[in-house]
Amino acid sequence: MDITIHTTVLPHTDPEASLAFYRDILEFEVRTDFGQGNMRWITVGPAGQPDISILLAPPAADPGITQDERRTITEMMAKGTYGWILLATRDLDGTFEKIQASDAEVVQEPTEQPYGMRDCAFRDPAGNMVRIQELR
Repeated sequence: MDITIHTTVLPHTDPEASLAFYRDILEFEVRTDFGQGNMRWITVGPAGQPDISILLAPPAADPGITQDERRTITEMMAKGTYGWILLATRDLDGTFEKIQASDAEVVQEPTEQPYGMRDCAFRDPAGNMVRIQELR
């Protein structure tokens, strides 16, 4: 079987703020931007990795989701417990400094974890957890 990871989805509540974070701070390429207002589906990804993307999408836009489910998703996003992604870099300290200087919400400074990985964590504008591991 030949299966790859192509796209993962994170919700956004403010497409312009999400673009500013992923495009301007993380320096991801904008690959698509479809829709209008807050109902925009935006695909971003790391430069040089055209086969890997993050789809920033309106939360609970699926018409099959109930009002109770929408409320739960909104509440979880507000607490930062709904969406998350794990990224990696060879320069964790430099990456941390750049993101911290952007006023992104720091959740954890670079830390050596008990499971042998060094990482840090931020929240994106929608509250999604963005953990960044150091490649060694």
